[in-house]
Amino acid sequence: MSNTLKRWIYVLWVLGIGAFAMLHAVHLSADFPNHTPWFGDWAKYTDEGWYSNAAIRAHLFGSWYVPGDFNPAPAVPVWPFLEWMLFFFTGVSIEAARGLAVAFFMANLVLSYLLLRTRGSRWMGLLALTLIVTSPFFYCFSRLAILEPMLTTLMLTALNIIVRLPRLHRRVGASIVVGSLFTLMMLTKTTAVFLLPALGWALLATLWRSDSQKPIAAMRPWNRASAFRCALAAAGAFVATFGAWMALVVHSGLFADYKYLFFINKYTKPTEIYWPLLSFWWSIKGALWADRILMPLAGLLIIGAVFAGTVLSRRNTWGRGLLLDPVFGSSIVAAIGYILFMTYQNHPQPRYYAVVAIFCLFVVAMGIETLVAQGGMARLTGRVGIAFAALAVVVNGVMTIGYGMHPEYTFVNAAHQLTRYIDQHPNGNRLLVSISGDQISLVSHIPALCDDFGTPTRAYPDLATKLALYQPGWWATWNDIDPGTLEDIHTHFSLEQVATFRAFDDPERNTLVLFKLHPLPGDSVRETDGTSLQVPLPDDKILIPVQ
Repeated sequence: MSNTLKRWIYVLWVLGIGAFAMLHAVHLSADFPNHTPWFGDWAKYTDEGWYSNAAIRAHLFGSWYVPGDFNPAPAVPVWPFLEWMLFFFTGVSIEAARGLAVAFFMANLVLSYLLLRTRGSRWMGLLALTLIVTSPFFYCFSRLAILEPMLTTLMLTALNIIVRLPRLHRRVGASIVVGSLFTLMMLTKTTAVFLLPALGWALLATLWRSDSQKPIAAMRPWNRASAFRCALAAAGAFVATFGAWMALVVHSGLFADYKYLFFINKYTKPTEIYWPLLSFWWSIKGALWADRILMPLAGLLIIGAVFAGTVLSRRNTWGRGLLLDPVFGSSIVAAIGYILFMTYQNHPQPRYYAVVAIFCLFVVAMGIETLVAQGGMARLTGRVGIAFAALAVVVNGVMTIGYGMHPEYTFVNAAHQLTRYIDQHPNGNRLLVSISGDQISLVSHIPALCDDFGTPTRAYPDLATKLALYQPGWWATWNDIDPGTLEDIHTHFSLEQVATFRAFDDPERNTLVLFKLHPLPGDSVRETDGTSLQVPLPDDKILIPVQ
């Protein structure tokens, strides 16, 4: 193949990647695509608003903090801080928030290529980008204003610095930057702690391999000393920066809000002693959410590399070389670390695999390149891997284009219609209570409280107290009513169902139902008596199930 033809192939390849990447940036206010395998992920109903609420409130209502409500910013401040700055230029909008997430997705493409090019060829780097941009899974989740795209950006930035450490004159200074980046990761999403082993692996593997041509006697002392200094510098930077933030949180009286984020993410564990095995299998199987072709291929490549690098290491060196490669090895450790997080939680969700998937696609690209560079059966296996990757690109690309060409706006329309109804039918306080309240605020700017979460304090011990103090005029729920929430509302209000709005595709959450809240006469308060307030009462007008 002539150099000119090869150059044109690469140009067209890059243009194709760019076209798919730009597809992520259009129709930003459209719904999370309906009728996908990930229809039940709650991020599209709640997470965009929850993790943006500090920025939304600061711009629209004068204060980022609402006492007694869900205030995640003390634990994960980086994302809302960036949105707060962005909203000065764009105003508060769901398009701006999602545009920020897409910008991080674009950055992830660049950082992925730069990282992979330190270890392999140009075509391997472009193959990985092709797998990412054509993925319908990434199309759906990279367009949500959630925390995973930014967490991935920070992780890839740290890895790019680490793998270049041997070339740098000031390794300690670069390690300090890595430690500070890990602080930003922890303040973006607390699950970043499960990515720490991957950063450690990359650091040690990079320094070990940097002088691999030297005799062992000359290599080990230098690497051990260098690794120790770099690791110590990174750890010290993290402790100093993260400690400073925690000191500020405690000094500001926000430690209860910080702890509350961990409390609500603690799920009940099964009583069986073997539950971790079942949870681990569930978490492994959940990887199929990300891709039914590429994720199993990544698993097979990992198993093959481990087998070749251990049992068959005397016959060849490619398996051991892959495992000790800083990028390949850290990609495996990062994916396993996040899967172990889901195992511990016993609660895998599709969006969590946005972090796992990108590192698994690195494994696919690097594994295929290594195999096709070998001879015999290994090369044939690599070519089979290319065939499966090509099949995935075609199938995924068609799905992604289909999602991009058929945008729907059911939730945005529902949020605007709900807000319009409230404004046209005044009912005391314009304040809305809803589990999706912050999400609706992001779209239509109506003030809102969360009916499901709220940091319990002496002044706001529970939802009933919060409702009594804030005196909202409206409540919205999806499809049915939780008996516990109904009980809390009934202590101070009766309910009148006034409107319904169709949105999304989940059969259990596809109708947003709006209620007027009518305060009880005078200052009366209903007392709870068993389950007496968990059912519709005579002064209610409720047409949806309570369950």
